[in-house]
Amino acid sequence: MRVVGLLLLPGTRLFDVSVVGEVWGVDRADSGVGPFELRVCAPNRASVPVSPLGRVPATHGLSGLRGCDLVVVPGRADPAAPVPPEVVRALRSLPGQVAALCSGAFTLAAAGLLDGREATTHWRLLDDLVRAAPRARVLRDVLYTGDGVFTSAGVVGGLDLCLHLVRRAHGADTAAALARRLVMPPAREGGQRQYVEPPLPARTGRAGLAATADWAVARLAAPIGVTDLAGHAGLSERTFQRAWLAETGSTPGRWLRSQRVLLAQRLLETTDLPVHRVAERAGLGTPANLRRRLRAELGVSPDAYRRTFRVPA
Repeated sequence: MRVVGLLLLPGTRLFDVSVVGEVWGVDRADSGVGPFELRVCAPNRASVPVSPLGRVPATHGLSGLRGCDLVVVPGRADPAAPVPPEVVRALRSLPGQVAALCSGAFTLAAAGLLDGREATTHWRLLDDLVRAAPRARVLRDVLYTGDGVFTSAGVVGGLDLCLHLVRRAHGADTAAALARRLVMPPAREGGQRQYVEPPLPARTGRAGLAATADWAVARLAAPIGVTDLAGHAGLSERTFQRAWLAETGSTPGRWLRSQRVLLAQRLLETTDLPVHRVAERAGLGTPANLRRRLRAELGVSPDAYRRTFRVPA
């Protein structure tokens, strides 16, 4: 993979353009990376306005995409913006690999390139991508997907995908050398679930259930369960289960587990407590159970989560 094409459309995200430029547009032959030829391609070889500011001049028209080993499609500020027909035709005729960064997946969807394939995008846009590419299999907890047609999670996920593509084409040593120059790990742990904004504790319009939710959140370290929640609410367990599900959309047991995982996340982010104390404080009992729950909910271990999100004192 030596010739890389970058597709520019109005509203292209400047960050994504910079990622491609850093990976394939900088001469790092002294570190064993490259050299590469980067073609910046736009309809009519025009200078293109990018988001949030500035313009980027094209070096080639759409014909420059032909002959590229890889074409990279950045995201746009408005993922649902129309894709010009000539761009759709150019994308459909590509002989080599194509990769979309973040919301660039919507551009590929408009060209039908995601049909029958796995795809992902920024976590906030996943439901929109399901609607835009109904024939794709949208994956919600990966940093990138693809084999021939690639997509990535949001923002920095595009850089993860670019390193993956370098690794596929040129080997792990070259990708590691590039990662060192970029001051980032060659591969990040886990998927994008760990970066999703956690939901707020369930609130309900029924005063009794709201009071029970507050009571439980204040006692997560204690061995409380559904029977205790029902008792606090003054309802039979069966009636409580039905009422809670109707009001919150979640079963009481699932809600309790999610609240304990959220508390464990906060403790890992804001304290230096050892893992066994985090497990106890969050009501998850043992380090093994904490690891199991974080793996299930976030796809990472407690240590990996803390390395990523620990807030310095």
